[in-house]
This record gives sequence, C-alpha cells and structure tokens, in this order.
Amino acid sequence: MGISGLIITFNEEKIIGACIDALFKVCDEVIIVDSFSTDATVQIAKNKGALVIQKNFLGDGPQRSFGLPYCKNDWILNLDADEFLDQDSVGFIIEKRYLNTEYDAFSFRVKNFLQDKIIDFAGWYPDHKIRFFNKKSAHPSSDKVHQKIISTNAKKLKTHILHYGSHSFFQIIAKKNQYADWNAQQLFDQGKKVSSIKPLVNGLTSFIRCYFFKKGIFNGIDGLTISLTQAYFSYIKYANLIQLHKLSKKKL
Repeated sequence: MGISGLIITFNEEKIIGACIDALFKVCDEVIIVDSFSTDATVQIAKNKGALVIQKNFLGDGPQRSFGLPYCKNDWILNLDADEFLDQDSVGFIIEKRYLNTEYDAFSFRVKNFLQDKIIDFAGWYPDHKIRFFNKKSAHPSSDKVHQKIISTNAKKLKTHILHYGSHSFFQIIAKKNQYADWNAQQLFDQGKKVSSIKPLVNGLTSFIRCYFFKKGIFNGIDGLTISLTQAYFSYIKYANLIQLHKLSKKKL
C-alpha cells in the first residue's frame, strides 16, 4: 500500500528540494500544490520528480483539499515544506505500523526550531499536528489558517516532526501578523463578535500561560520573547476582528 506526499508551496526554493528528497524516502509519489511561486520552486520540484499543480491560494485547508484528488494513494503524508519526519516517525511509517489498526489519522509531536535551536518551552512543545491520514475517511478542514484534519478516529503518536519554520524573531512576528489577519477574517466571516476587552484578556492569559506555566521563564530572553509573541498573536487576532466589525458598520 503506497503513500502520497502532499505539499502546498509558495516561494520555497531554499527548502523544497530537501523536503521532496525526504518525502521520497517513505512515499512513492509527491504532489505539490503551488500558489504560482515567483522563484525556482516549481522547476526544482519537477526536477526532483514531483507532480506540480498550480492553483491560486485558497487558504490552508482548501489548498490541501484541492490536491487530494491528484493523490493516487489513500494514505496521505501532508507536511509543510519546512517540515521533515524525525527518525522515529520514519520508522513508524516504513514499518507500516499504521496498517491493520482502527485509526484513520495520526498526529505527530512537533519539534519547532528557531534557526538550529529547538524551542521546547512557551507552548511550542509538544505541539501535536495530524500530518498522516487516510483520505477515505479523513480530510483537511475548510479553515483558511491552521487547518485541522477531520477524522473518525485519530491517534496521537509519541514520534516527531522537525519544523524549521523560524529563522528570526522578525520572521515569527511577520507570520503571527499574517495568521492573525487570516484568523480575524475567518471569525468575521463566521459572524463572530467579541467584547472590547477580549484582546487584552486573551493576550494577558496567553503570556501568563506561556511564560510561567510553559517554562518560558526558565529560558532567558528567548523564553520571554517567545511568550510575548504568543501573547501578541492572541491579542492582535481579536483586535483585528473588532476593527473589521467597525469597518463593516461604517460601510453600512
């Protein structure tokens, strides 16, 4: 029984080659859904043997769902371009321990890195993500940001994914801004409303949880900075939502 690797990309020329090479260690095909990259992502992916389909970005969940019909296998390994299976997860898949079980989806523990340093505090570990599922009964949600895999019976594994998604605090904040915009718009489209104090309460609660209860306090300036960025995301998401409602009222 084969496995299809499914990746969504936009301007990932620096890492897409290594990502595809790693996927072919456990997959017999790799499908790339590219959002019309302007760098060499597409050519590198084709040279590495991946099938590339291009589609304007629909959002995290919808973009992944768009690629599913192109996957010939039922089992899908759906990583981000900057994620790699750790050796314990490679062993789990190669040994086919997912077969002959009642589970249709598996979540991995994620080791998040800032440059080459693992961030195992401030809520960044263990960060479980479902990245391996059977498309017959499981599928990505329609969420435009931070999509989830909707399954009938998922299993949390103790094996790992390596996530090299952050190279600087500036990049982390830029991502938080983008995710906050998308989250706010999604909540607005769902008709969600919050009080004016919600951003402050959520931001403060997030900081206390990450800094004091998730060991940020024991990790120096990195612990403080990561805790603050987590708090910032919790704050700005709802601040953006409030602003969207204000703008909507003005248009009326």
